[in-house]
Amino acid sequence: MPRVLVVDDEELVARSVSAYLEADGVRASVAADAREGERLWRETRPDAVVLDVRLPGASGLDLLRRMRSDADRTPVVLLSGLDTVDDRIIGLELGADDYLTKPFSPRELVLRLHALLRRGDIRPGDGSRPVTVGPLTLDPTVRTVSLGGTEQTLAPREFDLLLFFAQHAGSTFGPRELLRRVWGWDFGDDSTVVVHVRRLRRKLEPDPSAPVLLTTVRGTGYRLGTAAELTAALAEVAS
Repeated sequence: MPRVLVVDDEELVARSVSAYLEADGVRASVAADAREGERLWRETRPDAVVLDVRLPGASGLDLLRRMRSDADRTPVVLLSGLDTVDDRIIGLELGADDYLTKPFSPRELVLRLHALLRRGDIRPGDGSRPVTVGPLTLDPTVRTVSLGGTEQTLAPREFDLLLFFAQHAGSTFGPRELLRRVWGWDFGDDSTVVVHVRRLRRKLEPDPSAPVLLTTVRGTGYRLGTAAELTAALAEVAS
C-alpha cells in the first residue's frame, strides 16, 4: 500500500485529502506544519508528499528545500493559493513535481498522485525499452538518464519531459502542447514548462545560459536535437 504524507495547516483540507486517499487504497499521514512534516517525512519515507506552500512557522518551500538538499526525489505536489504564483514557480525550481491551486478537487489531487506513484512503480521487465538519441540514453524501467556516459539525476517530471523530447527528437513543441502531452493538463500556466526546461538545462547543458542540446525555437517552443546534432554539439564543446 503506497504512503502519502499530507502537510497542510487547514484541518478541513488535510482531512478531506486523507479521506480520499484512504478510500483509494493509499495510506495517508498528516502534519499541520513544516516541522512535523519533516519529522514524519524522515521517519516514514512516504512515496509522495502533498505540501501546502503557506504553513505556520517555516514554509512548505523551506521543507521542500530541505528534502531536495538531501538528494530526496520523492514526488511532491504543491498546494498554493491563487495569489501565490511566484511561490509556485519557486517551488517548481526547487524540485516540486506538480501543483494545484486552492480551492481544488480532492479527487483531482488523488488522480495526479496516482499518476506520480505509477511513474515511480515501474520495474525492470515491464517492457519499456531504453530510448537513445546520440549520447543521450533514458531507461524508463529504472528511470535513469545517461549523457555522454555520465549518469544524471532527474526528478520524476523532469524525466517525463526529457523522455518525451527524446521520443520526438528533432521536433518542436510549445508549452501548451507539452502541458497536455506530458502533464496531461488542459489548463495551467506556461511557467510550469519554462521552469522544468530550465532545470533540465542546468543538469544537462555544458553551458545552461547557451543551450545546445535542448534549444528554444523563437515563437514556437522547445526542441531536443537529433542524434547527430547532440553528438556534434557535445564534440564541439569538448574540443
